[in-house]
Amino acid sequence: MKKILSTLACGIVLATTASADFARVEMGAGAWMQKPSGEISYTDGVSSGSDKSLEKEETQNYAWLLIKHPVPIIPNLRVEYVSLKNTGEATGTFKNFTIPATSATSLEMTQFDIIPYYNILDNTFWITLDLGVDLKVMNMSYTADGVTIPGSTDTSYSDTTSIALPMLYARVRTEIPVTNIGVEADVKYVTSGSSTIYDARAKVDYTLDFFPVIQPALELGYRVQKIKIDEDSVDAKMDLDFSGVYAGLMLRF
Repeated sequence: MKKILSTLACGIVLATTASADFARVEMGAGAWMQKPSGEISYTDGVSSGSDKSLEKEETQNYAWLLIKHPVPIIPNLRVEYVSLKNTGEATGTFKNFTIPATSATSLEMTQFDIIPYYNILDNTFWITLDLGVDLKVMNMSYTADGVTIPGSTDTSYSDTTSIALPMLYARVRTEIPVTNIGVEADVKYVTSGSSTIYDARAKVDYTLDFFPVIQPALELGYRVQKIKIDEDSVDAKMDLDFSGVYAGLMLRF
C-alpha cells in the first residue's frame, strides 16, 4: 500500500511540474470490503471441473489518480488500481490437473485501469459528466492445492495470466449546493456475445476545505464488479461477482 501511495504522490508532483495549467489533480486510496461469489468451470467434452466460490469476504486495497487540464482537444486522464481475491473449492478434472477430492483454491487479481476521458459537463449547474474509454489490464494468479498433476509429484498447481480489455467509461457527479458533499457514480462496461464485464461504483464524499491549496476529503461508497467469460472457443469459463462497501481518503489540488 505504501508503494502505491508513493507512486501516486510522484505522479502528482510530475504532473504539476510539467504544466502549471492543470485545472485539477485528485488522488485517493482506501480499502474495499468485497464479497466474491460465482464459479469457474472447465470442460473439454471429455473431462470437466468446477471451482465454486466460498463467498469469503476479503478486504483489498484500491487507489486512483485524476488529472484534468484545460486543453479541449486532449483527453483528461484517470488511472486506477485495485486488487481482488476469491477463495474457492474445486472438484473434477481440469486441463492440467485432476482433483481426487475437494481442493482449496485461490484466485488473486490485480487490475490497472487507464482511462482517457473528455469532460462533457464541468460542474455545470453542479453537474459533472465525463465520457471516455478504459483499458483495463487484469493480472490473474490461480492456485489449487491437493491435486494430481500428470508427470509430476507436485500436489499444488499454479498458473498466471494477463489480459487487457477495452471498455466504455462514464462518470457523473453532483455537488450539493452550500455543502461540502459530493455524490458520484461511474461505470466501465464491455460485452461481446455471451461475455460481459462491468465495474460500477456509487459514492458520497465530504471535502474538508479549511486548507487553502490541498483539500483532504473522505469517501464512502459501494462497488460491484462482474466478470463473465463464456465463449464457445475456450474450454474454461468464468462467472464471478465482487461487491461490497469501500472507504478511503482523498486529496484535491
